[in-house]
Amino acid sequence: MICVTVARTRHKHTLLEHQRLADEGAKLVEIRLDYIGRSIDLTRLLKNRPTPVVVTCRRKEDGGRWDRPEEERLMLLRSAIAMGVEYVDLEEDIADKIPRYGKTKRIVSAHNFEGTPLDLGALHDSLSKHDADIVKIATLANRFEDVIRMLDLMQNASVPTIGISMGDMGTLTRILASRFGAPFTYCVYSSERRVAPGQLTFDQMKNLYQVDEINEATKIFGVIADPVAHSYSPLIHNAAFAHQGLNARYIPFRVPRSELADFLRWGEAYGIGGLSVTIPHKESIIEFIHQAESAAKEIGAVNTVIFANMETVGYNTDYRAAMDCLTEAMAKQSTAPQPFKDKGVLMLGAGGVTRAIGYGLARRGAKVLISSRTQERSEALAQEIGGKALPWASRYDVKPDIIVNGSPLGMFPDIDSTPYDGKKLEEHQIVFDTVYNPEQTMLVKAARGTGCTVITGLQMFIRQAAYQYRLFTGKEPPVDVMMKTLQRAISPLNYRDQKSDDDAEDASTEAKQENEGQS
Repeated sequence: MICVTVARTRHKHTLLEHQRLADEGAKLVEIRLDYIGRSIDLTRLLKNRPTPVVVTCRRKEDGGRWDRPEEERLMLLRSAIAMGVEYVDLEEDIADKIPRYGKTKRIVSAHNFEGTPLDLGALHDSLSKHDADIVKIATLANRFEDVIRMLDLMQNASVPTIGISMGDMGTLTRILASRFGAPFTYCVYSSERRVAPGQLTFDQMKNLYQVDEINEATKIFGVIADPVAHSYSPLIHNAAFAHQGLNARYIPFRVPRSELADFLRWGEAYGIGGLSVTIPHKESIIEFIHQAESAAKEIGAVNTVIFANMETVGYNTDYRAAMDCLTEAMAKQSTAPQPFKDKGVLMLGAGGVTRAIGYGLARRGAKVLISSRTQERSEALAQEIGGKALPWASRYDVKPDIIVNGSPLGMFPDIDSTPYDGKKLEEHQIVFDTVYNPEQTMLVKAARGTGCTVITGLQMFIRQAAYQYRLFTGKEPPVDVMMKTLQRAISPLNYRDQKSDDDAEDASTEAKQENEGQS
């Protein structure tokens, strides 16, 4: 079950958001009394509540906003219990001061916004002793090991336990809570309303991850990176799973470089089905997997890992997708059996995607030039793939048949930048920009205007994801669904302020109160 936290400064907006959540299907709502800036009217907040509630009033030292007398806080919590609320959240030091009454269930909680204690078991035992129906422990995850320990705690607890690893490293503790025995998990209505690090929104929990439908049979996949919150892969893979009715979820895993081997061992033991791999792990992961396809070995990078028969197998779908895109584009210009042979290629950038594409083109007989803003990297990569390095300032001195941008120039939010002056383009050229957000980069627009054959980053991104999907599921991917999902996600409309009038008014009120030290 999903519990949505409502933390608003005014009664009116608390009630409106509560009703809105009920209308959208929320089954449980946490009311944060400590956020309300005025004298609190419990009857107004609770009498006609549209869903069951958890009542919480958190002190500042516990990560909340309550700064009024402690006795007033205790009285509010006792009064909420007397009114028959479904749950009340109590910190350990006050749990014995507020006795059980009626049918209200007691959540005895502890929060640590700095780290995760080494002995979580001792903390859990201590909280359990205070007549707890549910134990809640929320701690900041500074390492992925902290997340693993929290999952183990939930799974092995004798008292129903909600274990939350705060921060984006602990996202899976929120999404997979029910798989590890938690009675419910927390989220917020919108990203602007987060009250703890790493909280997801109700829309993400309900629609993207479909948390309430996750069960023991749900197959888990994901993307590993550091950072990972920016990844669009969960959107497109979960949309594809849902479209085909598969009991599977795709989750973001933030894994520091130093913990990659430990994560893979955990993933194998837990039964992860497969992973997308991105920065900074594409190269380093090779030494920790059992085997890799020949192309991935030669490129020196893996972007997909499959767990099968107690082994991990690595693939490079970036390479496959890019070659498919380029082969289709070249077919419009040449019917030769070796269309890339002796073609001049200018690769802009010297990162992982340039490595994969440059490798493929060089193996097909193209003459590859690597040009990046760091000459040393260009020279190193050129030597590895059998190409030549070209100084960044000299990139206009050649007239290539194919131009590939593997640099981040032109990527959101720096959408007015371009790695190549559009006035230098020629109609006969193939222009391939691997940037997919936005799809219509400055380089792509210039190339289309010149009459070049164009390959967008969106085309490549969806192709590589489609290859991954086949490896994950053994099924043909719903490419149209994946493409439309990504296009919606990167639409400029998503960057506009969509707040309603009451949200804007509330935000203004909260800002004023914070400035005055009242909230």
